Amino acid sequence: MYQEERLIGVIQFLKENRRISIDQMCEMFDISRDTARRDLVKLEERKAIVRTRGGAILPRTHTTIQDYSHRLKTVSFEKQQIGSKAVSFIRPGDKIILDTSTTVQACANQIRPMDITVITNSIHQAEILSNVESVSIQLLGGFLQKEHQFLYGASVIERLKSYHVDQAFIGVVGISDSGLSIAHEEDGMVKRNMIKQAEQVIVLADHTKFGVTEFFTFAELEDVDVIITDQLPDEEFQQRLQEHHVDLIVTGEEGSDLWT
Repeated sequence: MYQEERLIGVIQFLKENRRISIDQMCEMFDISRDTARRDLVKLEERKAIVRTRGGAILPRTHTTIQDYSHRLKTVSFEKQQIGSKAVSFIRPGDKIILDTSTTVQACANQIRPMDITVITNSIHQAEILSNVESVSIQLLGGFLQKEHQFLYGASVIERLKSYHVDQAFIGVVGISDSGLSIAHEEDGMVKRNMIKQAEQVIVLADHTKFGVTEFFTFAELEDVDVIITDQLPDEEFQQRLQEHHVDLIVTGEEGSDLWT
């Protein structure tokens, strides 16, 4: 097999399995360890991989985080379905936390009049729910992040410590083996403390968030009780979620509670 054929094979393997070891390359292509290393050097020169101790991974891709007004225009049908499923967890009398994400806003948009208390640091979530009868709103005060329209800072975190809620509905930019991550540290610090104050942590994330690790990790997989999504992640990650006792719910599927 020519080197170019092996290089294509390595990239394909990485797309399916996230990482490859030199030993795996030797077995797959029946080559020596020195040849495998030379192949990895070639791929690294092309910036197609990142070499690790004993193998390689694909380079991280960074998603540009648009401002809130642009993201609102792209709230997909899938996010609306995720939001609808999330609403089914809310019962009259509940006290809940809603964070600032547009997927969580898809939940807020579908909350109907009922006697609940909502705690949020999102100006948009508060505005939406201000028009819903019987919903009590606690807007956490702090510094305003103008571009993305959320409140943050020490005063928000200190206020959060006073509340104990039934559920926290949390959005993410990435969910991976590293945990839950977000692009902005100030937003992540608030989310971290929201999670601490909730009996049940429900993460709302479409399938594009799986396998992504963004700048700031604010929680581990073990901190999550439920993930609501629109498509299954790969089998390896499903197994990882099971190990951490995370319930995975896929919208639009019969028997969508895949495990409990």
